[in-house]
Amino acid sequence: MSELNPILAASAQSTEAYQQAIAQSSQAVVQWLQQPEMYQGKTVAELRERIKLDFNPQGLGNQAAIERAIEYFLKDSLSVHHPQCVAHLHCPSLVISQAAEVLINATNQSMDSWDQSPSATIIEMKLIEWLRAQVGYQPGDAGVFTSGGTQSNLMGLMLARDAFFARQGHSIQQDGLTGNLKKIKVLCSENAHFSVQKNMALLGLGYQSVTLVKTDRFARMDLNDLTEKLAQAQANGEQILAIVATAGTTDAGAIDPLRAIATLAAEHDIWVHVDAAWGGALLLSEKYRDYLDGLELVDSITLDFHKQFFQTISCGAFLLKEARHYELMRYQAAYLNSEFDEAQGVPNLVSKSLQTTRRFDALKLWMGLEALGQKQYAAIIDSGVSLAQEVAHYIMEQSALELVMQPQLASVLFRYRPVEWTAAGNDEIALLNQKIGDALLESGRANVGVTEFDGVTCLKLTLLNPTVSLEDIKVLLALVDKTAQQLLSA
Repeated sequence: MSELNPILAASAQSTEAYQQAIAQSSQAVVQWLQQPEMYQGKTVAELRERIKLDFNPQGLGNQAAIERAIEYFLKDSLSVHHPQCVAHLHCPSLVISQAAEVLINATNQSMDSWDQSPSATIIEMKLIEWLRAQVGYQPGDAGVFTSGGTQSNLMGLMLARDAFFARQGHSIQQDGLTGNLKKIKVLCSENAHFSVQKNMALLGLGYQSVTLVKTDRFARMDLNDLTEKLAQAQANGEQILAIVATAGTTDAGAIDPLRAIATLAAEHDIWVHVDAAWGGALLLSEKYRDYLDGLELVDSITLDFHKQFFQTISCGAFLLKEARHYELMRYQAAYLNSEFDEAQGVPNLVSKSLQTTRRFDALKLWMGLEALGQKQYAAIIDSGVSLAQEVAHYIMEQSALELVMQPQLASVLFRYRPVEWTAAGNDEIALLNQKIGDALLESGRANVGVTEFDGVTCLKLTLLNPTVSLEDIKVLLALVDKTAQQLLSA
């Protein structure tokens, strides 16, 4: 082995190199956390010029490689923990999640078979059992950890598709797609995540298979329009593969009426998948758990823990109400999940996942629950929802700020509208708000979302950080006002 000792192993040389590398990296992170700016403010062009791949044929050694990563990556990273970093569903992470990553990365377990991840397999299965209990599903372990919402939504739609064809006596897994595919539809709201369209394309049915259901003034799926869309589909000779409900839309945080949707779907024997990538955090809530009423009735669920569960990316899960549907995707590989293994009761999770090699991300949630306890976890989840309500009230008191809609989860949609612009058109106001968002990020002082809701370009605060207070947001809104004044005077 060379002096660089590149492989983590039990030798004294290796463990010493490991300790030095981890210490150097963690010390750099501690220093980075202290920097006052949210972002150093480099443009795309500046970063392209600054970052060069210049690999030394002989290697630089661990210390120098880490120094370069600190200089070219860490120092120019966005500080997601900063109180003015509120643009996206992009959370700061729990300290215990960082510790979990050390254990996950060092052990490098692969979750596809038990003999590659023995204790990890059992922990993940028990966490799935626990999550099912929080939802209100029957006891069982039908579910799996995933890379996030898009993958979980793909699993839900794929199993819905395969169950749909199986009811007609056809196996997608064995024989592929068949019939008049243009007559097969999926319904979701206008505000559903774009992964519904992406995944239907991946599943061979295309964007055309997705029918959008209108939403109400709170951005929730409109039940009257859903009923009409079902009737229209029947009149057109179309069949509904699934209804995708959303518990926490990306911008408004809207939660569709889950119980009513599930009840209506049951009358038509339609699979319901709920994208609860964001709103699923309310499973632990002590104040807002009732927002998820009816979740226990649906066929499959997406959860993300790298949003309002405050875990490092990536960490998500897919839950399946009835374990029998997993048979639709089962594939046996002799070297991973043999029939012999299964006969002995050996759990190989590759049978439940779209991935083969997979990280042990479940450890982060387990350690988070153990470290915080459910009560403290609930408190930090609820804090964002409560703060959003306080911020909305404050915005309504400001003459130059206009609340676009009342918050439902931890996001606030608003726009800057100068008092003197009483006759200004929406296009002018939209451009001003876009420029405010761009200028704040360029300055490195804040990252505020810019989005569109119901035809109105607005600014968005996504208040996931439990350490952020109303006073912090008042500082941010003062920055918005100051930036707007500078733009107007220029």
